[in-house]
Amino acid sequence: MKKIQIYTDGACSGNPGPGGWAARILFANERIEEIGGAAPETTNNRMELLAAIEALKLVQNINCSEPINLVTDSEYVLKGITQWIIGWKRRGWKTAAKKPVLNQDLWLLLDELNTNQVNWEYTRGHAGDPNNERCDHIAQSLSRGEQVDLEKSLD
Repeated sequence: MKKIQIYTDGACSGNPGPGGWAARILFANERIEEIGGAAPETTNNRMELLAAIEALKLVQNINCSEPINLVTDSEYVLKGITQWIIGWKRRGWKTAAKKPVLNQDLWLLLDELNTNQVNWEYTRGHAGDPNNERCDHIAQSLSRGEQVDLEKSLD
């Protein structure tokens, strides 16, 4: 069965500081679309979350029915959405230490977009995966306020 592959990354210069996020979506029909954005004062974790959120929004907005494989180099995002979120919800969005969950606004959005269509996968950052490296380049560039040419192939 054909799948959609999504690669995501976030970057931040200082933590908090200026940040950028990026996603590279490889559709089953071989079309590629890259998206990204920036924030003047943010954290790396927020940028990692936003990359996944915006990529899933894009795919769901065009009504793709293929399974989605979302690849992240953020253990925070991977473990948060596949493991920790269960306890957070059960405890009323509190951590095991009874503190409010950081970035709850973004976790709520990601949770809404995380259907059984999505499979989560981890890749080590800066380990040579060309799609991850491309997302890293985009996110880093946007965090510095640089212009980036995003790939968008035609149908």
